[in-house]
Amino acid sequence: MKPAASSALFSGPFALGTFSVRGSGTPAYPGLVAPQGEVLDLRAALNDPDLTVVTLLERWDTLLPRLCDLAASRTGDRRPLDELNVHAPVEPRQVFQSGANYRQHVIDLEMAHRSPDDPRTEGEARAEIAKVMDRRAAEDLPYVFIGLPSAITGPYDDVVLPDWCEKPDWELELAVVIGKPAHRVPVEEALSYVAGYTIANDLTDRASVFRRDMPAIGTDWLRSKNGPGFTPLGPYLVPAEFLADPGDLQITLKLNGETMQDESTKDMVFGVARLISYASQTARLLPGDLVLTGSPAGNGMHWGRLLRDGDVMEGSITALGTQRTRCIAEQA
Repeated sequence: MKPAASSALFSGPFALGTFSVRGSGTPAYPGLVAPQGEVLDLRAALNDPDLTVVTLLERWDTLLPRLCDLAASRTGDRRPLDELNVHAPVEPRQVFQSGANYRQHVIDLEMAHRSPDDPRTEGEARAEIAKVMDRRAAEDLPYVFIGLPSAITGPYDDVVLPDWCEKPDWELELAVVIGKPAHRVPVEEALSYVAGYTIANDLTDRASVFRRDMPAIGTDWLRSKNGPGFTPLGPYLVPAEFLADPGDLQITLKLNGETMQDESTKDMVFGVARLISYASQTARLLPGDLVLTGSPAGNGMHWGRLLRDGDVMEGSITALGTQRTRCIAEQA
């Protein structure tokens, strides 16, 4: 699928991405994108033929002023987006994923799995679950697990639904892109480690989230979330400086044109800074790594409508642009 034309693709004077010239067979390259859709080849502009978005992020503090100058100058080898393939904006070495991080989403999931003999009314059950969520936000820790970089695909690529995937679902999320090594970072400093933000759709096979053969073990994130192409990413990496508040962005997913998710990041249980800080207490986060911040209410399980062959998902987040992916059933 191709990106749609837009008067402004994202907020700010520029964003970053990874591109290749359509039909040329040449390798993908990092590009600086203007809001109206022209892309500057950063390998040439920065005189570094081996440059990638990750190696650029490894020098983020040094290169960001140079990128701002390049965006303002309007010089260099620029191509319109219509001539380019848009790939995932970054190839991370690590992917950290947050679960159960939207208050209303968790309440809906708990209600969907409520026992048929639960004596509480729906209102009583929702109120009790809401109290648990409020207590968790105040007293508990985020829930973070590991995803595979091999699940990432481009923002307009088709998503193949494997024949083993019984209940494929969507989960549109704000994705944080790390800009410098982070280890044991305090919450108060965590946002200074963020280079930018992008969009991720963290597809999940609901049927394989929990192990049927070994229920005591619990969740199986490898099986349920890490099929090839299960994480469409992008289209662009928007520098953090150009977003006023990552805690106040609207996340919207449309399925075949119908709005399914439409929620603010205000509904997060744990904000971006707490997620980064928590993950960094154990792991060493690296430039280009992703921290997925969880998905809001409105998944397929809530609607009783899961993904199937031919579905088109359109996911957008305030200031970050829009991705469009089509679902294709795996052919036997």
